[in-house]
Amino acid sequence: MQSTAVPAAADAARGTARVQLPEAEVELPIVVGSEGEHGVNIGRLRDQTGYITVDPGFGNTAACNSAITFIDGEEGILRYRGYPIEELAEKSSFVEVAMLLIFGQLPAKADVERFRGMLTDEQLLHEGMRYHFEGFPSHGHPMAMLSAMINACGCYHPELLSSEMDDERLLRATATLMSKVCTIAAFSYKMTKGQRMEYPDPSLSYCRNFLHMMFSMPHRRYEPPLQVVRALTKFLILHADHEQNCSTSTVRMVGSSGANVFASVSSGVCALWGPLHGGANMAVIEMLQQIHDGGDDPRSVVAKVKDRKFRLMGFGHRVYKNFDPRAKILEQTCSELFDTLGVSDPLLDIARELAAIALTDDYFLERRLYPNVDFYSGIILRALGIPLNMFTVMFSIGRVPGWIAHWYELYRDPDRRICRPRQIYTGSGKREYVPIASRGC
Repeated sequence: MQSTAVPAAADAARGTARVQLPEAEVELPIVVGSEGEHGVNIGRLRDQTGYITVDPGFGNTAACNSAITFIDGEEGILRYRGYPIEELAEKSSFVEVAMLLIFGQLPAKADVERFRGMLTDEQLLHEGMRYHFEGFPSHGHPMAMLSAMINACGCYHPELLSSEMDDERLLRATATLMSKVCTIAAFSYKMTKGQRMEYPDPSLSYCRNFLHMMFSMPHRRYEPPLQVVRALTKFLILHADHEQNCSTSTVRMVGSSGANVFASVSSGVCALWGPLHGGANMAVIEMLQQIHDGGDDPRSVVAKVKDRKFRLMGFGHRVYKNFDPRAKILEQTCSELFDTLGVSDPLLDIARELAAIALTDDYFLERRLYPNVDFYSGIILRALGIPLNMFTVMFSIGRVPGWIAHWYELYRDPDRRICRPRQIYTGSGKREYVPIASRGC
């Protein structure tokens, strides 16, 4: 399978912007992306003027050009390689979406079948890796195990650590990472539960096999309903990529040093672990549980929110100023899942009422505080039987293809440079060293 070419630097310049500095005026080229996004190229600002820009959190800085994912936060649009997320979630599979993200085009049926075969071939971990799990305490966090084991996995595949990477080798590396991440995650879960690790079953599809390794027991094989498999598939597709977020930017930064794809993906796991990033869906469940245990009804909670006495998790988004398109899909998926399972969850009832209030209350509408993807994904994972400490691991499994896609896009960029942000130094000026005997008590 051939990947698409690396895009030209976002593309041709469209005029210049003038920046007035105390000493001089400088002209900087304006660049325009394929969807009409405008930016000012400051790449030579320091060389020309000695000045740098200051942008804490990089909220206004484009660190790269990318052809992978497009987001329009004002309109609530998310597209992978030009395809609307709504269509992919409804019609595609996670395996197909992974290939789309990494190689830039929808794969042919023969390519998908070949890749599925590679995924099956790579499900097993080297037996030596089983002993690594024994080095972790039973109460160790699964994200720590996931990050460490991804790096360890690379040691067993030195042929995939080469500095020379083409489409075929990357396809093998992708199959290795996507399959083994599932096995590592399931083994981590089993270890924390004190249960026997279940080996992967080559007869099962990607999502079914993961659920088997998670929930099958020696005396009882887990057979998930179709709606459970579909819900997991949509969850993974919707989390596969989201442009230059914290973990993806981390993967690109680590990859810019020439680090291999295993090390780079492992760094993404560490970044995702943060509660402000991958832990957001956990915070939603904890909030709903708090509301339930406290006996509050959603309307009284909303009143507390307006009085700044309660923080509502899972509403609003740093990027989306409209409705998060992923939330719309998961809201429907959530309802279908619960109807199929025939179960009732008081946390879902609370979530539904909170969402209904937020979508009609002027306080939320004026501030554009709509339910986001984390609001519903936590409920879905809870319904699937995924424990709270595995939520971010599930996010990681979904995000692996996106991380690999960005790593490879950077790898193939002829203009790539090692990432090296600047800073404004605010420390002490030059000081004289004082010998220890002269420093007083």
